[in-house]
Amino acid sequence: MKPDEFRKHAHELADWMADYLENVENYPVRSLVNPGQIFNKIPDSPPADSEPFSSFMKDFEEIIMPGITHWQNPNFFAYFPANTSPSSILAEMLISTLGAQCMIWETSPAAAELEEKMMNWLRDMIGLPPGFEGVIQDSASTATLAAILTAREKTTGFSINSDGSEHAGTLRVYCSDQTHSSVEKAVKISGIGKKNLVKIPVRDDFSMDPEKLKAEILKDIKEGFIPCCVVATLGTTGTASVDPLRAIGEICHENDIWLHVDAAMAGTALILPEFQWMLDGREYIDSFVFNPHKWMFTNFDCTAYFVKDAGTLIKTFEILPEYLNTRTRGKVNDYRDWGVPLGRRFRALKLWSVIRSFGTEGLREKVRYHIKIASQLSVMISKEADFEILAPVIISVVCFRFNPEGYNEEQLNTLNEKLNHQLNDSGKIYLSHTVLKGKYTLRMVTAQTNVTLVHVENAWALIMKTARGLVS
Repeated sequence: MKPDEFRKHAHELADWMADYLENVENYPVRSLVNPGQIFNKIPDSPPADSEPFSSFMKDFEEIIMPGITHWQNPNFFAYFPANTSPSSILAEMLISTLGAQCMIWETSPAAAELEEKMMNWLRDMIGLPPGFEGVIQDSASTATLAAILTAREKTTGFSINSDGSEHAGTLRVYCSDQTHSSVEKAVKISGIGKKNLVKIPVRDDFSMDPEKLKAEILKDIKEGFIPCCVVATLGTTGTASVDPLRAIGEICHENDIWLHVDAAMAGTALILPEFQWMLDGREYIDSFVFNPHKWMFTNFDCTAYFVKDAGTLIKTFEILPEYLNTRTRGKVNDYRDWGVPLGRRFRALKLWSVIRSFGTEGLREKVRYHIKIASQLSVMISKEADFEILAPVIISVVCFRFNPEGYNEEQLNTLNEKLNHQLNDSGKIYLSHTVLKGKYTLRMVTAQTNVTLVHVENAWALIMKTARGLVS
């Protein structure tokens, strides 16, 4: 493609992108295609000869777009937000154009130094102690794996990295039974093993019970196990519950156990002074992760991972083949030593763009609004006798179910599952679910970038109408 052709198509794409963002509400929120429908429309073999970009765009519109679930639709209330914003998209265009591979300082000094500064900005914005240092990872799952690997090495004196795990003893990792599945995946990858992940029961508000955590740790020590890491969650996946950080931290401090904090979505709420209570006990944290690509309007992928002791992190991951040996080593941050991947994207650029575009007050205003409309939704639900809220509403996640008279628990589960599918199949809204104390639970997340109270009110009206239509 020649420069003049690129310029022409780039302008066309900019118009397409602007139109999409302006009209995204007109698409079905969740893709309504059947399995295999997209696959079967794509040729089995690649073309032998060059095809025009216009042909690519035609197929993009006709084949790909019907199979897209529109996460940027303000009627997307499922899972968690994966937000973007115009300032993030524009920066992503620059990142793609530069095509920089930012593995070490020398491969793009600006990328490394901007990343260092952006992590300092984020650290101060969310209220972590000033000594913490950070790195941008691709996802919270990767950051959690990095935390558990680092905890493993610290606990064993870095012996597993050098000698393997044969003589290291049996390590244990602890989390609540509401913790994200990435922790289980990380203990499997790390070699600690799924059977050595101890899931601690939760209290009535679905937060970890610190007394039961303490009892399990003391029991394990007595039986010869080696406590390695505790994962506390600020904003669990199912209910956005908040584990009691100080109580957990004190237990970790007393027993010299690495404390990792997963605040993947709720971490963004820490930019609000009124949510700093979630970080009470911050002095005990060893590592901390949250995702600007969830609720800080920076498109995927952009995960902020912080550590109290960067030296321990680097010692876990560093390796120095000759081709990466540079004159600046030791004088700068070579972020390929701060996690699993060698290759790294210039993610800091879009974070810089977003923070400057919104300003810290603009970010706080939008996050506050999302929390406010979740609170208003909970009031709407509470007013209806045939619906009930099933978990405390802390940030922007509301858990509820349809509960008409005359149905037993098994029937209610079947009814709510049917309601969920019928709502999602309509294409008008998209909800996801969880199971709380055996109850099939609808989750509604009011944190999409452009969601408003009107969207939530319309969604709630549709939910009530659909639910009552199932039993009329």
